[in-house]
Amino acid sequence: MAYLAASRQPHLNPKLSSPLSLKSLFFFYSSSPVDSPNPESNPVEHPIPANSYADSSATVTAAANTSRNAEGKRQKNPEKIEDIINRMMANQAWTTRLQNSIRNLVPSFDHELVYNVLHGAKNSEYALQFFRWVERSGLFQHNRETHLKIIEILGRASKLNHARCILLDMPKKGVDWDEDLWVLLIDSYGKAGIVQESVKLFQKMEELGVGRTIKSYDTLFKVIMRRGRYMMAKRYFNKMLSEGIEPTRHTFNVMIWGFFLSGKVETANRFFEDMKSREILPDVVTYNTLINGYYRVKKMDEAEKYFVEMKGRNIEPTVITYTTLIKGYLSVGQVDDALKLLEDMKSFAIKPNAITYSTLLPGICDAEKMSEARDILKEMVEKYIAPKDNAIFTRLISGQCKAGDLDAATDVLKAMIRLSVPTEAGHYGILIENFCKAGQYDSAMKLLDKLIEKEIILRPQSTLHMEPSAYNPIIDYLCDNGQTAKAETLMRQLMKMGVQDPIAFNNLICGHAKEGNPDPALELLKIMIRRNVLSEKSAYESLIESYLKKSEPADAKTTLDSMIENGHLPDSSLYRSVMESLFEDGRVQTASRVMKTMLEKGVKDHEDLIAKILDALLMRGHVEEAIGRIELLMVNGLAPDFDSLLSVLCEKGKTISALKLLDFGLERDCNIDFSSYYKVLDALLAAGKTLNAYSVLCKIMEKGGITDWSSCKDLIKSLNEEGNTKQADILSRMILGKDKQSDGKKGKKKAPMAC
Repeated sequence: MAYLAASRQPHLNPKLSSPLSLKSLFFFYSSSPVDSPNPESNPVEHPIPANSYADSSATVTAAANTSRNAEGKRQKNPEKIEDIINRMMANQAWTTRLQNSIRNLVPSFDHELVYNVLHGAKNSEYALQFFRWVERSGLFQHNRETHLKIIEILGRASKLNHARCILLDMPKKGVDWDEDLWVLLIDSYGKAGIVQESVKLFQKMEELGVGRTIKSYDTLFKVIMRRGRYMMAKRYFNKMLSEGIEPTRHTFNVMIWGFFLSGKVETANRFFEDMKSREILPDVVTYNTLINGYYRVKKMDEAEKYFVEMKGRNIEPTVITYTTLIKGYLSVGQVDDALKLLEDMKSFAIKPNAITYSTLLPGICDAEKMSEARDILKEMVEKYIAPKDNAIFTRLISGQCKAGDLDAATDVLKAMIRLSVPTEAGHYGILIENFCKAGQYDSAMKLLDKLIEKEIILRPQSTLHMEPSAYNPIIDYLCDNGQTAKAETLMRQLMKMGVQDPIAFNNLICGHAKEGNPDPALELLKIMIRRNVLSEKSAYESLIESYLKKSEPADAKTTLDSMIENGHLPDSSLYRSVMESLFEDGRVQTASRVMKTMLEKGVKDHEDLIAKILDALLMRGHVEEAIGRIELLMVNGLAPDFDSLLSVLCEKGKTISALKLLDFGLERDCNIDFSSYYKVLDALLAAGKTLNAYSVLCKIMEKGGITDWSSCKDLIKSLNEEGNTKQADILSRMILGKDKQSDGKKGKKKAPMAC
């Protein structure tokens, strides 16, 4: 980037005689900046006469000139008529009603009022509507100055077709063209990047007899050079000479700038020599252009040569000259030369500006000269000069951290505050990350407190956000040190900015769980599930253990289910902990469901606890559930102790549960001792459940396990008494048949069947 000094000279048309408050047109001069030689001139201010408004607005005008009322109290000056009109246009649609309101306010319009309304219009559309309305309504006849103003407004808004039509229609209204009008439109098309239209307008000037001077050519050169059309520029330069128009210093400055822009260094140098041969003395802009051009092609020897030459010609270098050279030195890695040049410019009382510092600081950071960077930043703060690019502060903070000077890095943040540069979460993040790496957690915490308290993370204008490498270490530290709530506050702010970091979430869950606060941990877990954030097994384990410590086994079981649903397999010990807690809390069926899940996942441990759960289910009458669990155990090769279960049930008088369990064992041909059959039979007889006893007895006899027939006789008697004669008769026949069989076999006993 080149920075060239600019001196402004107004070009006023002699026809412009009305005293208006306006800015004059911008045209090219040799003092235009090289990188962007925009036409500039000093704004010329003209006072507005007291009688500038029409007689119909005399009351308003008189009020404007009155500063005190009859009582001598000071009053505010009333709003100007043009401001009222612009406010009306800005707040209402352009309708007949609005037009009538304006006419009622100002029945007749003079030149100054129309010009000032155009000049103060809020946007180009309002200005164009007003411009056309006052003319079509016969309220005002536009002159050269109002045409110039509307073309300027439309050109600035890139409404170039409208501007072109207005320009070409001027002769129909009796308004003569002049060069300034065409130059303005040529420049507007050029700024919009429509070079061909600029060229056509330039050619049309000749066709329509509009006189062209060096001003028109300079404008054209600027337009086409900006787009790299250097060959076209050379052709028009030769055409200009053939027309007898002599180039000026500004012309050569623009041409040299354009050739350097297109990389045509030799051509630029030839034009510089041609300039001198015509005895046109180069100025500071010329040399700044040359220095800038040679630095761009990294020919710093040539740039230095012209720097020496300009001083030899007693042309004082400007801050732009020095800044350009500094940038050049940095581009070729000559950082020490750049720093020396900074000191030289100070010694000549040339003050570095924001661009100088913005150019220098990144190069110093790249060269890792952080001590020098700290001194320069201190100097900027003392002079209250903020760099043009706020990204420099990020590089300064990172560079000082990399150099291990965390105090200097913190000073950068303080400098931003003193220079009124908005601090962002990313700046704090870099510091917090590096303080954590250095183990300086107290310093990191102080920064975090400011970050959270001022809600810097949530600022909508922020572009530099906190990175995971910054917030994860501090969240981890807070969670490990009993400050998970603060860590969650930070995370909540990050979440509002779209952060969904699984490491942070899992650390927070573990932190809450460790502190005995499982509910907020569970809430975070639900957020993770809703947002499809990956969870860790350790987070679930911590949460489950926290619920168990708080004697909330039901919530522990819910969390265990969620853990499994999300693809994490609990350890065997975790299953046992949950089952034991549920069992001790009297939630036998819930413990049973955990046991079922455990078995389905292939975990075959904790047979002692399984036996307790089965026993409790049977004792509570949940026989079908217990049998379902027993069947699952058998599928997994874990047969329960039927004899023990039957014995306990019989002792507790749970005869129906014992009968159903016995039937299941018989159906599956399980290994059940005959003594268990007798216990069930005796329990049923004692409970008066003769038919159930009859059923068990029949099954015992089928197994060949009857050795004592005394109980059978008692059962036959009970059956007859209860009217179940058929069952009594069948049982009697079975006993008779067994007696005969027993006699034939001489007392040989049949072995019990095993499952």
